[in-house]
Amino acid sequence: MTLASLLRIVFLPGLILLVPAVAMQFTAAVAWGPGDFILAWLLLAGAGLAYHCATRSSAHVAAKIAVALAVGTALMLVWANLAVGLIGREDHPANLLYAAVLFVGLAGTARARLQPAGMARTMIATAGLQFIVPLLALALWSSSLSGDILRMLAANTVFALLFASSALLFRHAAKVTPIHHP
Repeated sequence: MTLASLLRIVFLPGLILLVPAVAMQFTAAVAWGPGDFILAWLLLAGAGLAYHCATRSSAHVAAKIAVALAVGTALMLVWANLAVGLIGREDHPANLLYAAVLFVGLAGTARARLQPAGMARTMIATAGLQFIVPLLALALWSSSLSGDILRMLAANTVFALLFASSALLFRHAAKVTPIHHP
């Protein structure tokens, strides 16, 4: 990893976090504590590091975009769950089911060794599980999920479509990228 890459991964999240820091000076709607900033920085820097590591050996633009889409979607899934929760409120236990979505993505990525064909299958599995999570939550916790079910299903569909889009990009990259095993 070059020094420039490391500096981008370390400092760019800090620049992004200036937005809520400045917003806090003008509105009470943004009320972050030190822990919020630390967690946000860790999430953003971790996403940047994951993108850098996953794309450093890939020359195919579609694969790089697929990685950005997968990492960005996973980041937004975690962020949304921590902020407001996708199922009920942020403290509803059904939101813990999203850990399975992230696990499938990470385990599949390790198994695929970042090869585009394997990553396409991983992203399809991740998209499928993302779509199933709210249905499972409704089956298990229907009595405590009296909120806006349509909003929950719509948000999950968007996340599933983003993971599926990543799969299509990986599939395209697999068609033009020769397979090599390290």
